[in-house]
Amino acid sequence: MDHVDPNLPRNDFGWYSHRTGKQMPIVQYGTSGHPLLLLPTAQSDLYDCERFLLIRSIQHHIFAGRVTVFSINSVNADAWMNDKVPVPVAARRQAGYSAYVEQEVVPHIRRCVGDANARIGITGASFGAFHAANLFFRRPDVFDTLVAMSGFYDLIPSYTQGLMSDDIYFNNPMSYIPNISDPGVLDIIKNHTQIHIVSGQGAYEAPNASRRFSSALWAKGIWNNLDLWGHDMRHDWPTWHRMLDFYISEKLGW
Repeated sequence: MDHVDPNLPRNDFGWYSHRTGKQMPIVQYGTSGHPLLLLPTAQSDLYDCERFLLIRSIQHHIFAGRVTVFSINSVNADAWMNDKVPVPVAARRQAGYSAYVEQEVVPHIRRCVGDANARIGITGASFGAFHAANLFFRRPDVFDTLVAMSGFYDLIPSYTQGLMSDDIYFNNPMSYIPNISDPGVLDIIKNHTQIHIVSGQGAYEAPNASRRFSSALWAKGIWNNLDLWGHDMRHDWPTWHRMLDFYISEKLGW
C-alpha cells in the first residue's frame, strides 16, 4: 500500500534556519483549503505522518480542497528528549524553535496559500500536541484552530529539573496561560479561535493531562472542547488517524 495516493499534490521544501542552527525541511500536501500545520510526535521527523499513514487518513480532505497540510520537524532530539542536553540549553533550543515557526514557517505557509494574513490551524499528537498548544497560545493572532491529540501541556514535571527561566516560562503553556492578562490577546483567544483537546483513554494515554489543561483554560474563561475518547483508543497512530479525520470532517467547519 502506498503511504499516500501518488496523485496527491506534494511539495518538499526547506532551508537552513539560524534560529535552530540546522537545516529545517518542510513538506506540503495539497494546494487549497485551510492551512494546517502538523507537528511531529516525540523524536519522529516530518515524514512520520506520511509513513504511519496519518496523511493517508485525511487525504480525501486534501483532494477535496478543504485543507492544505504542512509538516515540519521538531527539535526534541536536541532538546527535551536528549538527556545529554542541559536544561538551560534545551530551553534555549525550544525558544529558538518557537521563533523559527513564528518567524519563518508562518510566512512560508502564507506565501504558499497566497494570503499574507492567513490564520493557520495547528495540530499534533503526543509531544506534537505540546508544541501545537504552545505555538497556538503564544500567537493566537496567527493560529486560529488547535487540535491537540493525546498530549501533555506542562514541561515542569518531567523535563525542567526544577529550573525556571524566560525560555521555559514562555514556552510552557501551563506556566504562562494562567497569567495572560492582555485584553486584546484574551479577546482573540476567546472569540476568534477554536480549541479542541482530544485524548484516548486506552493504553499509554494520559487523559488527566488533557483534563488538567482544559481546566486551566476554563479558569481563564477560555472555551475549549475536552473530548475524551474510549478505553479502546490507545496512544498510537490509528487513534490519531481517526481523531484528525473526524475533526476535519465534522468539527472544524473548513
